Parts: sequence; structure tokens; C-alpha cells
Amino acid sequence: MKISSLPLPESLVSALESQGYTDLYPPQEECVENGLFEGKNLLLTTPTASGKTLVAIMAAGKIVLEGRGKVVYLTPLRALASEKFEDLKTLEALKKENGDNIRVLISTGDYDSSGESLGIGDVIVLTNERFDSILRHGVSWLDDVKLFVADEVHLIGESHRGPTLEMILARVLSLARDAQTLALSATITNSKDLATWLGAKLIDTSWRPVKLLEGILHYNEIRFADASLRKITSTGRGVVIDAAVDILKDGGQSLIFAETRRRAVSLSGKAAEVVHRLLTPQEVVASKKLATEILEAGEETELSRRLSQAVSQGVAFHHAGLSAEHRKIVERGFRDRILKILAATPTLAAGVNLPARRVVLGSLYRYNAEYGGQAPISVLDYKQMCGRAGRPKYDDTGETILIANSDIEAEEIFYTYVKGKPEPIYSQLSNIPPLRTHLLAAIASLPGVDMKDIEEIFLKTLFAAQNRRATVSSRINSALEYLLIEKLIEKRGERFIATEFGRRVSMLYIDPATGVTFRKAIHRAGRGGSHVTGLLHIIASSPDFTPQFSLRSKELDNANLFAEDHMTEFLEPIPQDNYDRYTKFFEPFRSLQVLHAWINEWNEDRILEQYDVEPGDLHRAVDSAEWLCYSFTEIAKLMGRSDLYGEASELRLRIESGIKSELLPLVRLEAIGRVRARELYRAGYTEVSKLAATSVESLARVPKIGMKVAAKIKQQLEGSQHWRSAK
Repeated sequence: MKISSLPLPESLVSALESQGYTDLYPPQEECVENGLFEGKNLLLTTPTASGKTLVAIMAAGKIVLEGRGKVVYLTPLRALASEKFEDLKTLEALKKENGDNIRVLISTGDYDSSGESLGIGDVIVLTNERFDSILRHGVSWLDDVKLFVADEVHLIGESHRGPTLEMILARVLSLARDAQTLALSATITNSKDLATWLGAKLIDTSWRPVKLLEGILHYNEIRFADASLRKITSTGRGVVIDAAVDILKDGGQSLIFAETRRRAVSLSGKAAEVVHRLLTPQEVVASKKLATEILEAGEETELSRRLSQAVSQGVAFHHAGLSAEHRKIVERGFRDRILKILAATPTLAAGVNLPARRVVLGSLYRYNAEYGGQAPISVLDYKQMCGRAGRPKYDDTGETILIANSDIEAEEIFYTYVKGKPEPIYSQLSNIPPLRTHLLAAIASLPGVDMKDIEEIFLKTLFAAQNRRATVSSRINSALEYLLIEKLIEKRGERFIATEFGRRVSMLYIDPATGVTFRKAIHRAGRGGSHVTGLLHIIASSPDFTPQFSLRSKELDNANLFAEDHMTEFLEPIPQDNYDRYTKFFEPFRSLQVLHAWINEWNEDRILEQYDVEPGDLHRAVDSAEWLCYSFTEIAKLMGRSDLYGEASELRLRIESGIKSELLPLVRLEAIGRVRARELYRAGYTEVSKLAATSVESLARVPKIGMKVAAKIKQQLEGSQHWRSAK
């Protein structure tokens, strides 16, 4: 089926054809035949890279260009939201019926903002959590949305993100009945159940644009599922590297999935020892240029130096511990085929689109918190990783290689994973923490609901579709009891109403248990003195703080010394008479000490060396702590504790910039971060007024400043002085 034959506006057809889209893939064709352009709800379950995004772009472009309404595109991850935003931005060159260009917007954070300003957009890309917060605020433009695209819907079965995705889809199905829902998913076993729940037509296909060959490596020979064999040469660096390097001689790239971050870094180092000898002179130059970019992006650390060293040899590693800037450089280098081998943790499989001709699984085991140790990966996770094998437009075939240590293991792997079917998806909303969070949100966003109203909301969920009504009611009653006891809601007659505290907790987009933790801490806190360490302790103790850095037994002595040094700053006395309370008190101490080091201007290398926390994890923890500190200030304000509000507000700014309090005035200037602010302070510019009184040339001589930044500082100060005099 030709794109030119579709009932699409001419400008959209021309735009797609200019990007190389001329013919539809079979799954895309099925979507068209099953009502994609007639407003029908669809669930498209296909392997990665089979054209799901184009289906969404066509449907979105048609709706907006015909003036029928807005489009919301939902993704589970910020990185994926950014990728889809770039895909959809191609629509901005097109004009609507009123002559204005299509506007594509993105929002992935700031959960306390209503999102009303996003209403100027025609296509709005959101993370699931951001859309959930928008639903809670009840923005006016939601009624104008005529298409909801939900990407990676199979993640409903994931314990952390699944409940939010499930609830927002239930709300969409309940509130936006005249809008179309387009759900995109990996292939799952119970896709019919999911389609029934969504009221959608199922397009379920295993078709992919690049043929997939799955093989098992054993005794230096890959045995593929089609019975073909391929001998590989030993590199002396292990079978995983043997398999990855083997495809390079045919002009391919390899993606290695490693079970841990350390393993990913280790494998990249081993691969680099081989790959650098296979690069052409032009590739050597390109690799070294990319390596320089790594060192120039952000703070130089031991991790960034190791990454730069690997990149200079045509190899890289990729995991959540890297900074966002470094991940982007690595992703671009791999897409541009400068990097030949990429060793990554499995999070990449569910994130950005980085296909390779060959995917090698270093291990079929991952750490599983529920098991408390290593456990086999699911078939669904394996199939997701398989989806990265084969580069459309580059490869005719993609290969996935698994490693076996014996004939028996090879046979087990073959029948479990290669021939196995992905596990069915089950709702995770039965767990009390997410249920009480979404139950509070439902009560807080409505003027008063009774039990019948609550059940009606939750009977729209997959949880209700997969369980008996009595089970749903029992779980709801347990969550309601918690909310009532903690005074997040109250009952008036037969109706449940959110208290002022409960409503604020819901709008702040935090777990009710976090709100209760903060409230209890505020009640306990005395007046006067510093509470900085205590505030960090409460933040790190809250259920919403991520990532958690568990205190290890070898760190307990250091944690005790730290606690003694800051004893007067805690919001509660250290429990000495109860072992369980004592243990719980010290559980978040590694996270607390990392945050404390950060606001006292330790550099990333020192934090990595002392606490074994990598830059990417550090910055995720800082983002989490900054938001939770803001939430704490809002609850303190609600409770009339202006002293704590002021102290926590200052702490929030320190967390955001990673500085001691004396640098706060300086970091308010654009282009001045923690490093430059400290250099200015050392040079005697301890106040903004001293910056205003000096020359650009004098400022430029300060280390890390230079003429460009100095001129920017003076320009800002002159602008603020002009504003003050005009006022």
C-alpha cells in the first residue's frame, strides 16, 4: 500500500515521502484497514522497529491538519519522550487549516505545574507520570484531545511504572469516550485480553522489516535456529567479545547486553583492545573526536575518562550511571556507525532506538530484588533485546546470540528463549502503595465521591478486568483505611473528600506515605538551629526517593561517626533502645551522605570513590531530592512552619546546584554553576555587588570564566540594574 494512496492531507503525504516513506509495512497496512483513520481504537503489538511510530505520526498529522483536535503522545521514559518528540517535530513544517504551523511540545517533569500552558500545542509529548499529574490538575484543554497514543503499553506489567500507565488509560477510557486510543506494544501472550480491556481492535503480528536469526554460541560455533552454522575466531578476550567482534569483519555493529553496569564497562574495555586494530584511519580520527566531546561535556570524572578512552578506540558502554550528555554522545556515535561495539545494560532495550546487526547477550541472569539475588530474565525481556537486532535500511538480517556452556544448557536456552513465548501481562495495581496513591488522586480530583463512584473508576482498570470484583473491593477498602487513618481523606456521610493535606500531597505527585513521613517530621522538628542534615535524612528516607543507595555493612562505622557529628541537626533523636528502629534510621545513610557531600561541593570523582555512586545515579538522586525538598517546603507552608519552609527552600537551591550556602547569590546568574561560582568566590567576588563593580577584563581573568562568560555576567547585571531604576 502506497502512502500516496492514503486518505491523508497532501502536505502530510509530501512530508513523509520526502523522508523516504513511500510504502507501508504490513502492520501499518493492517492498522489502516482496521480503522486507523476512522477513529477506531487500536492495539498494535509488533516487534521493535516494525514501524509503530509512523502509524502514530500519520494518525496525529491527519487529526491536527484537518482541525479535529489535539494529540497526546505518552511514553514511559524521558529518553523515549525526547526521541518521539524529535520524530514528531517533522510535523511542525506543516500548516493547519488556519494557516498556522503545527506546534509540537514536550513536558516530562515539574509535576506541581498544572500544564495549562501546554494547551497551545497541537501534539503534546508527555511521560506517563507527567500526564497523570495533568489529569489531577484538570486542565481545560483535555477535552480537545482526539487521539491518545500510548507507547510501550506492555510495561503495564512492570511493578514501578505499570500502575500509573494503567490508571491514566483507565481515566482516558472513562473520560474521553469520543477520543481515539492508539496503544503500541511489544508482542505479548495475552494481547487479546489487553485489547478487550482497551476496547480496541488487535493488530498482533510477528512481522519485522529485518529478518531475525537467533543463535546459540557454543564451542566457537554459532548454531542458528534455521540450522545454519557459523564458526568464529577467538579473540582471547572471552566468548562474548568473540561473538561481538566477529560481525565487524562483515561491516556490521554489535550491541552487547550485560547483566550489570560494571560488566558493561569491563566488556567495553576488553572489546576496545581488539576493535582499535580494526579501525580505518578515518574511523580513528572520528573516534578520537568523539572521545574529546565526552571529556568536554560536563564534569570530567574517572567514569567519563574511562568512557572517553573506550570511545577513542571505537567502543563504548551505556548505562543509567552515565550523565545525560554522555549518553547522547554515545547514542549519536553508534547511530553514525563511528562506534562499532556498544556494551549496555538491558534498560537500553526498552529505551532509545539503537539497532545493531548483531545483539549478544552476555548473560541470561539479572539481579532481581524480589528473589534477593540473580534470577533468569523473562522471555519478554529477551524478545525486547532481540528487537534491537537488525538495522533497517542497512541490514537484510539481524542476529541475536546467546552463550551456552554445555550441550544441555544450549538445548534449554533454545527451547526456553528462542522457541519460548513472552509471558502474559498482569496488572500491578493490586499492590497497596500504588493503589493508595491513585485512589487519593481520584478522590482529590473530584468534588466528593462515594464508594460506588470509586468502584466505577477502578472497575475500568486492567486490575478489575483480571480479578474478581470482591478482590478489587477488598484492596480498595485497605487503601481507603490507610488514607482515612492518616487524615489524607475524610468521610462526610457516604462521600469521601480529600483533606487540604491530602489534596496538596496528591497535587505534589508524591506517595501519600511520603507526605505522611514529611508531616510527622515537621511535627517533631524543634525551632531554632540548623536542620540541614535532618532534612536530607527525611528526604532520603521517603518512599519516593530514587535511586536508593543501600548502606553496606562496611559503611556502618562511618555512618555512626557522621551521625554523631550532626546529631543536633536531625529531626528526631537517634533511636538507641530499639534495634529495628535503629536499623531503619540508618538505612538511608549512604543516600544521605551522598547528598550531604554534594551540597558541600564534593566533585563527582570524590563521591564515586567514597560512596561508589556514579555520576548518572548521582544526578538522578539530586533531581529526586530537589523535587522532594520542594514538596517538603510546600507541606511545611501548609502546616504554618515558616521557619522550616525558609530553611528547606534554601536547601532546595543548594541541592539543585550542589553548593554551600555562601554561593547561592552567585549561582542565580545564568551560566554560573557550582564550579564557576566557587572560582569567583575564591577570587574575592563574594557578592553580586562586587561583580557589578568590576570590569569584564578582570572577571575574564578568573579561572573557568573567560571573556564570553564575563560579558554575559555583566550584561545580566546591567539589565537588572536598568530594570530596578526603571521600576
